[in-house]
Amino acid sequence: MHEMSIAISIIDAVAAKAEAEHADTVTIVELEVGKVAGVEVESLKFCFSAAAKNTVAEGAELAVCEVEPVGECEACGQRFPVAFHVATCTSCGSFKTNIVSGRELLIKSITIE
Repeated sequence: MHEMSIAISIIDAVAAKAEAEHADTVTIVELEVGKVAGVEVESLKFCFSAAAKNTVAEGAELAVCEVEPVGECEACGQRFPVAFHVATCTSCGSFKTNIVSGRELLIKSITIE
């Protein structure tokens, strides 16, 4: 369950920001998580809640925005939705594609008091 290590890293970053801002409480942590990032969102929420105990983030809401995967074709430059980790271009059929979004795991914002 790598979600626990991710949750702990999020708590560490959030606590550092709260300390830098002289805040006592974190109320909301907003994340962007790509749908092909390999993160189980519900597990992450559970782990976040457990990892936040006895920290400035205890009781904070973890708001997750899931990012749809988008591919880009190296051959024609077309961008297209991706259903799997490997995708063919929907325009020219090329296999030379890259996933350009959908792998994110970002702290988008932190609400502190």
